[in-house]
Amino acid sequence: SKGKKVVAGVVDGRNIWINNIDKTLTLLEEIAAKISKESVIVGTSCSLLHTPFTLEYEENLDSSVKSWMAYAKEKLQEVVILDKLFNEGESVLNSEQKAILEANRAANATRKTAEIIHDKAVQERVNSDFAIERTDKFEDRIKEQHKEFNYPTLPTTTIGSFPQTPEVRKARRDFKNEKISQTEYEDAMKAYIDDCVAFQVEADIDVLVHGEPERNDMVEYFGEQLKGFAFSQNGWVQSYGSRCVKPPVIFGDVSRPKAMTVDWITYAQSKTDRVMKGMLTGPVTILNWSFVRDDLERSEVSKQIALAIADEVDDLQKAGIKMIQVDEAAFKEGYPLRDSKIPTYEEWAVRDFKICVAPAVATTQIHTHMCYSEFNDIIQTIEAMDADVISIETARSGNELLKIFAKVGYKQEVGPGVYDIHSPRIPSVEEIVGQINKLLEVLPASQLWINPDCGLKTRKWDEVKPSLINMVEAVKIVREKL
Repeated sequence: SKGKKVVAGVVDGRNIWINNIDKTLTLLEEIAAKISKESVIVGTSCSLLHTPFTLEYEENLDSSVKSWMAYAKEKLQEVVILDKLFNEGESVLNSEQKAILEANRAANATRKTAEIIHDKAVQERVNSDFAIERTDKFEDRIKEQHKEFNYPTLPTTTIGSFPQTPEVRKARRDFKNEKISQTEYEDAMKAYIDDCVAFQVEADIDVLVHGEPERNDMVEYFGEQLKGFAFSQNGWVQSYGSRCVKPPVIFGDVSRPKAMTVDWITYAQSKTDRVMKGMLTGPVTILNWSFVRDDLERSEVSKQIALAIADEVDDLQKAGIKMIQVDEAAFKEGYPLRDSKIPTYEEWAVRDFKICVAPAVATTQIHTHMCYSEFNDIIQTIEAMDADVISIETARSGNELLKIFAKVGYKQEVGPGVYDIHSPRIPSVEEIVGQINKLLEVLPASQLWINPDCGLKTRKWDEVKPSLINMVEAVKIVREKL
């Protein structure tokens, strides 16, 4: 109708990739065939809040990868160039714009064939016949596992990370900046692991973790060791409020050149007779917390990551690690906003979790951890993931969440967080006893694990130690009454 304008959001505001200007121009011409050219305004698909500011100061990116990228400032240049091409033609571009257009054409061409993106070995593997789930059913596995581990009723464990002290951060930073040698760095990490294991044994926790001193971030740590990932210097975007994140960039086919966690976990296991949990981040979380390539379906990228993680699960198992936790912290936040798209997401997200734990034999116990306390709508999906044990954040949502597990007849084992790690407050023994008793009103003791509700990375040691000691003490009191 007369006087109305249409903003055509042809430059994607939700990713960090260059636009295919020639292709987009064809699209704009198609729009103009339906409504008059004068009514069309060239724009981005949404605000540029989701993209970093500018590529100008990115000095460390591979030059090819950088040529395929566009942050907010570069996207605005694309909008201006598209607008000029669409309304006036190439002759009106200034020399800088002409150079950008030429570079855009060249980059789009190389992106179709570049070997660092298109890895034949990965593609062959994705199309080959690989295991898509574990061979044994949960009911059979759990019997084997109880025989294998013989853990007590209400076994205690933690979610994975322990406090990241200033010393640990400094050692990682110095190693990254080549101020200390590999040996010095490894010695510092091992000293931390020694202390961490010793404390857990002293506190009498049943299933131990190594504390993750070597990990800066649960996604970045894996991305740095996988092929197909790149890391920016300044790719910061808002997560929520004043909190910002710098997501890894998945630009190409993903594979795992060598084992990523085996050395650290086996070192930690060598320090104790108790069971040491291996710690991995799941494919869906790695995907949801990264900038993902736009030339391949997300579900396909996720499958590639799942196969890489599956190799790690297998290597851990072969190295004698009997419990392996695959965290899917961001499983929930990948959900599409449109209801119609949810079943497809759930289908491949569950598929990929099952692929990544498929190598696990019956006596290897698979754990997973999920954040968020809203599970009502996805409980069936979680059950379908078929982890032997799931730990969840429930400390702040009371028992409401657990009732859902009981209501659907959830059969796997569950570790509802018994105290909230998001505050420095140290819970008393009585308080945790009360919390455990509340859990027992909803689920049988044979199905429950006892743990904090999240990783302890952001807490201080003098908050963590008394809290965990109280947690174990509380469990012992409850066990006696059972």
